[in-house]
Amino acid sequence: MAIEKVRAYFETLGIADKILEFETSSATVALAAQALQCEEGRIAKTLSFHVGEKVVLIVAAGDVKIDNHKYKAFFGAKAKMLSYDEAEPLIGHAVGGVCPFAVNEGVEVYLDESLKKFVTVFPACGSANSAIELTMEELEKYSGYVSWIDVCKMAE
Repeated sequence: MAIEKVRAYFETLGIADKILEFETSSATVALAAQALQCEEGRIAKTLSFHVGEKVVLIVAAGDVKIDNHKYKAFFGAKAKMLSYDEAEPLIGHAVGGVCPFAVNEGVEVYLDESLKKFVTVFPACGSANSAIELTMEELEKYSGYVSWIDVCKMAE
């Protein structure tokens, strides 16, 4: 189970005890916000894309969506999300628990500027009922991100 991979990774960093697990699902932004009693924007959703032969994860605030124009300008290609069936084999986490931690080799992680409006955010931890509260500095450190990018816009 992917949460065990994330837990083992976080144990090496001494933060495994910060993982939150819920009795209910946190597989969507709305469900996670409900489980955590916070605004949807503080849910750090992890979106997965094909960029040529690479798999790219973009961690963004829960209240934004991909801006196709900005995405294409940055990555040089149209946004093409991974299918439900591709997520687990290509990333190492199934849909509902996709996160930027303990991912498969070669997966690149980017952090969207939309997260910076919050002091802390809640990314998933590899399962559909988990999260962890992290500052931006902690998210940078633990995600092994490539860079901060600006490819999102407010959802309508």
